[in-house]
Amino acid sequence: MIEWREDGAVLRVRKHGENAVILDVFTEGHGRAAGVVRGGTGRRLSPILQPGAQLDLTWKARLEDHLGTFTVEPIRSRAAQILGGRMALAGLNAVTGLLCFVLPEREAHPPLYHRSVQLLDLLGQDDLWPLGYLRWELALLDEMGFGLDLSTCAVTGAGESLVYISPRSGRAVSAKGAGDWADRLLPLPPILLRQGDATPADILDGLEVTGHFLHHRLAPALGDKPVPEARARLLDLLRRAA
Repeated sequence: MIEWREDGAVLRVRKHGENAVILDVFTEGHGRAAGVVRGGTGRRLSPILQPGAQLDLTWKARLEDHLGTFTVEPIRSRAAQILGGRMALAGLNAVTGLLCFVLPEREAHPPLYHRSVQLLDLLGQDDLWPLGYLRWELALLDEMGFGLDLSTCAVTGAGESLVYISPRSGRAVSAKGAGDWADRLLPLPPILLRQGDATPADILDGLEVTGHFLHHRLAPALGDKPVPEARARLLDLLRRAA
């Protein structure tokens, strides 16, 4: 029998048989993991097994490649944060949807795990969460091997006057370095070059850039699966709130 125990955030819950569910979670040491929870649709467990919840998980299976089973204990639900408004629910769906989309099963990504838990803890804080979400998407791209390099110009090597991004390499390009290729490059939003406060318009500009790399670089590498619609719904809410 193989067994491990870890904290993890619930990403997805799927019905399995009459009273069980298949739980997808994100953990520090085992990445995205799945397992059956017997009685998961029952009165005791159903309120615990909700996307965004933080759980103490014990996974068991006879062999490593088996689906296995989970026993769970609640750590925190985050339900109050999520029920606080449409933005929090849309944000949760975008985060969990993207993690299910990009993460291979049973491959650890500790930095992304910690960033994700920190972001989930910000749900409901609408003054802080959108900027945190933008930074999280940048971290997601970086962890998956498609991070942006905005330190210096890809053409001249200079660190000043960076105003474009190469849509293929994700590297910054200066006005001088762009030359006649400027119309083929993405604009580089200033928010991606600095820390601190940002307006809703700044954040949306940043998400246009991360969205390009999610749709046109990362998704093709995953077999051209479509980016989850939950992200588009979140951006629509952010635009309306801007």
